[in-house]
Amino acid sequence: MHGPRLTPEILLRAYAEGLFPMAERRGDPMLYWVSPEKRGILPLDEFHVPQRLARTVRSRRFTVTADHAFADVMRACAAPAPGREESWINDEIMRLYTALHVGGHAHSIECWRDDELVGGLYGVRLGAAFFGESMFSTERDASKVALVHLVDTLKRGGFVLLDTQFITAHLAQFGAVEIPRAQYLARLNQALSRDGIWVRPE
Repeated sequence: MHGPRLTPEILLRAYAEGLFPMAERRGDPMLYWVSPEKRGILPLDEFHVPQRLARTVRSRRFTVTADHAFADVMRACAAPAPGREESWINDEIMRLYTALHVGGHAHSIECWRDDELVGGLYGVRLGAAFFGESMFSTERDASKVALVHLVDTLKRGGFVLLDTQFITAHLAQFGAVEIPRAQYLARLNQALSRDGIWVRPE
């Protein structure tokens, strides 16, 4: 991605058009725009929580917060992990999304165990759409619990679209599906015509 340096405002306009940026790898300073032909979404009204995970959520094994450690969540998502040695989150992504967070357009949900950050996720809020960017977990189920709290937060705030960008086996178990780009853009435009309210997880 060449030309003028990206700003948070340009980034938000891109999201409104169905685009999002990625880097080839952690150490690559360049970004490129992505608009998949098949877009992953997680229908909020069809979100499925497996029974075992529901028990974990009810047990309150993790302390769940929102927007307490946004940069730490991003760094953890970018860090090497088994099976994920590389990352599309580079320094430019860190700069842009941290600025979005300061401006109230990007949020994180954190899971803590004994005051240690063990899981979480972050994403971008625009209208009544939430664009999930990445999640991490260093303890079993931590990222899944964060996702459960995210969905609850979005439902209570009147959001109508949870964009997952792509589909993974991890997300499919919760009901995530792929839809054609044209259908996604129609849903996105509908979501952008509304206002979602970011409320703290319960």
